[in-house]
Amino acid sequence: MPDMPAETPIMMPVQVLETAPEPTRPPRTSPHGMTERRLLLVLGTLIIAIFGAGEITRSLSSDGISAIDVVLMLLFVALFAWISFGFLNAFAGFLLLVSGRSVPTPAASPSAMPTGRTAILLPIHNEEVEPVFARLRAMSRSIAAAGGTQLFEFFILSDSKPENESAEHRAFRRLRTLSPLPVWYRRRLINEARKPGNIADWVRRHGGAFDYMMVLDADSLMAGAGVMRLAAAMDRHPQVGLLQTIPMVVGGETLFARWQQFAARLYGPVFSAGLLWWSGAESSFWGHNAIIRTAAFAESCGLPKLSGPEPFGGHVMSHDMFEAALLRRRGWACHMVAMQDGTYEEYPPTFVEHAARDRRWCQGNLQHLRMLDTAGFHWVSRLQLLMGATAYLTSPLWLMLLGVSAIVAAHSEGEMQIIAPSGWLLALTIVLLFAPKFMALGWMLADPVRRGGFGGRWALIKSVVADIPLSALVAPMMMMTQTLAVVDILRGRKSGWDVQNRVSDGIALSDAARHYRPHLILGGVMAAAAILGWQPAIWMSPIFAGLLASPFLVAWTSRGSLGRASARHGLFLIPEERRPSPLIRDAQPTIEDRSEPLGGSGERRWSGANELQGQTL
Repeated sequence: MPDMPAETPIMMPVQVLETAPEPTRPPRTSPHGMTERRLLLVLGTLIIAIFGAGEITRSLSSDGISAIDVVLMLLFVALFAWISFGFLNAFAGFLLLVSGRSVPTPAASPSAMPTGRTAILLPIHNEEVEPVFARLRAMSRSIAAAGGTQLFEFFILSDSKPENESAEHRAFRRLRTLSPLPVWYRRRLINEARKPGNIADWVRRHGGAFDYMMVLDADSLMAGAGVMRLAAAMDRHPQVGLLQTIPMVVGGETLFARWQQFAARLYGPVFSAGLLWWSGAESSFWGHNAIIRTAAFAESCGLPKLSGPEPFGGHVMSHDMFEAALLRRRGWACHMVAMQDGTYEEYPPTFVEHAARDRRWCQGNLQHLRMLDTAGFHWVSRLQLLMGATAYLTSPLWLMLLGVSAIVAAHSEGEMQIIAPSGWLLALTIVLLFAPKFMALGWMLADPVRRGGFGGRWALIKSVVADIPLSALVAPMMMMTQTLAVVDILRGRKSGWDVQNRVSDGIALSDAARHYRPHLILGGVMAAAAILGWQPAIWMSPIFAGLLASPFLVAWTSRGSLGRASARHGLFLIPEERRPSPLIRDAQPTIEDRSEPLGGSGERRWSGANELQGQTL
């Protein structure tokens, strides 16, 4: 049997960004009142930002407004507007959750059976073989159990190095004998355009045989019932081009990964509900755990190669958000859907791996700035692309704000006016930053089943008490890391395509100090200024404390032993650890998977879940 089926080509023309395509079809799947919701969100952000601008202006105008004061005000208002938008999004989500209502989305009923054919695409790039193929095996069994044997096929699309092909191919052949669904494999000889090029190659060669394609990442895992519901929803809504699920983060072993997956699991529902409330048919695409109408993708998403060199030219890096905007430009609806059926992903195990991944995302999102004027984009699509880029620009803006604040304070005889220009503004800033966390906590505590998944009331509160100071301590470190990434990109240094390490057994303190040397230098300068008695630097002590602690935090949180210890003591628990679903248990590599040298470390995974299975809620 060949590794790939016979080709069924489909045209996928390269899109012209300077000219809007004709004709377009307006989506009819958004809930009523979407325009009013968006205006309310935007106007609310402006009102809060204007109040902040007024307060900071009043504080700085006591001795006249200088040019440096104007710079400070602009920086402050930009950052204040950003956190205001995040707060209002979370507040809208919180109100939606506590009301018990849901936003209507094109989701089929759990019992709906699809009729269209779906290809499940897994692009891989030098991944650890065992866990990747174990997840595929579990998904194929789950889909077959849900009745989808005749409608779904797996395509493993490898961009790995030639030396990894034999291990991948052995795993593919074994999976093919175990899977109740058809499984195909190919490795590209020329890895042009990274993941989007990999997917486009499949679309052009094989897309004509499938109504839909479901895109996964190497760490994705989806339940068969959820996969069936997504395909059935696409059958029922022919005007929908994309349905993006909201995956839950699972599988963390290190303290860092367990902490991050807890934060995503606890705070994520509030922010996700807010996105559902206002995004409508102009939702974004996250590049995985989503289903796409193949013909719509081929018609809309042939990515052009941008003029000029990388990092701002060349191939489109963060293709997902841009592809959603291109789909909507052609009139296809793009929706986010919240489902109870399992849809999962994993998180990088350490700060270092997270920073490497974030560096690639930073380049891709900043690249979107030159595509904001694409002809025919919906204004919400432009807003989402702008928000993605702005998320990275806030870090250098924050650092600039600190520097300008110090200059203003130095010219005001040491008064650190920007830190607390008024009690009202300080209180409002604290509310905007921390209220979403407490809204999420309150919603979880209100229901015995929800809080039981986190280990109960006190385990949940204990974890939040640990999360808040940790988050505050690492915030300056993340600010500096993202600032360095932005500066690197502006200097013209492009991101590579390195292997993503999904497993870690710890980082040495010396290695962490090497990675975070700039953080130590800046923290040391600020600490020295505080020791010399400079009042603004003393006010900034939480910032330089976080910078100086960077290597210790990185090394400490990278340890799997501390992750497992935190699980045993009820810290950062999530429902999937306490009671793993059958899908999650089935996705673990077996002894048979390790019986051949398939590559990878073979390190035991999910030990936190295994140790907690016997506990009761």
